[in-house]
Amino acid sequence: VQLVESGGGLVQPGGSLRLSCVASGFTFSSYTMNYYREAPGKERELVAAITGGSAGGRTNYVDSVKGRFTISRDNAKNTAYLQMNSLKPEDTAVYYCNAYGGPLWDYWGQGTQVTVSP
Repeated sequence: VQLVESGGGLVQPGGSLRLSCVASGFTFSSYTMNYYREAPGKERELVAAITGGSAGGRTNYVDSVKGRFTISRDNAKNTAYLQMNSLKPEDTAVYYCNAYGGPLWDYWGQGTQVTVSP
């Protein structure tokens, strides 16, 4: 099982980034895909989620990113995306991709750094 993340970097406030998470080794379409973030000195926070399976595609967001971030998935490419617009300095964190299919099927990416700074 592998989740490979990409797309992080340094961006100015108001800018945009798109994170990608390519999955392999499990049935991607059946899993809920989540993006978490962890800022220095803070607990890891669930930012966005998108369900999988037959009722897949439902999304949910933490209040602080609603209207700015969009999570999506392409099951044909085994890839999840997090489009981040209107970025703010407080969005600075390491972002982690997570695939959740139950307590025994809980997989994590390596994390990608997002830094929002002038």
